[in-house]
Amino acid sequence: MFGKKRGTKGGKRPGPPAHDDLVRRDFTATAPNERWLTDITEHPTSEGTVYLCAIKDVYSNRIVGYSISDRMKSSLAVDALNSAVARRRVEGADVARCIVHSDRGSQFRSQRFLAALRRHDLRGSMGQVASAGDNAAMESFFALLQKNVLDRHRWTTREDLRIAIITWIERTNHRRRRQTRLGRLTPIEYEAIMTTQVALAA
Repeated sequence: MFGKKRGTKGGKRPGPPAHDDLVRRDFTATAPNERWLTDITEHPTSEGTVYLCAIKDVYSNRIVGYSISDRMKSSLAVDALNSAVARRRVEGADVARCIVHSDRGSQFRSQRFLAALRRHDLRGSMGQVASAGDNAAMESFFALLQKNVLDRHRWTTREDLRIAIITWIERTNHRRRRQTRLGRLTPIEYEAIMTTQVALAA
């Protein structure tokens, strides 16, 4: 089943928070790179499980970073964070002081992930234990991915699923799927239009 929370196998439970909750279920932002949400989910293939860590900018609902692997280690979350920072910097954006909100999974409490936050001058934030509402906006993305990609086929190989996930994120979710909250624009269109308006007003 897609969306199965990690960190519950073998009796493991989420640990104490590494950060205060800086979001408090306010999934809005006035500009890009103010608040990012991140989470990890999984889906089976005939070869074994595929794990996805995604990072969403709540300003435009764009998935600014992600990482896909056959292992659920701290590197999965670190790679997703690094990809988000790299993408935004290529676009000329400053991500310093951006809030990165997650649950209390071990990957997000790991020393490697905490070091990556400090290296990029990002602020960590963590929700409450066993409270889906604390990251509901991220869960909504996973639900869409499940409906539009994962449940459409019985996946044979990890590579087939990896390609399908990337294609849906980059082509469909970012450039084709118009969202009511964004004024019937796609995430890419919304960021382009709003960034231009801000620049003209400056």
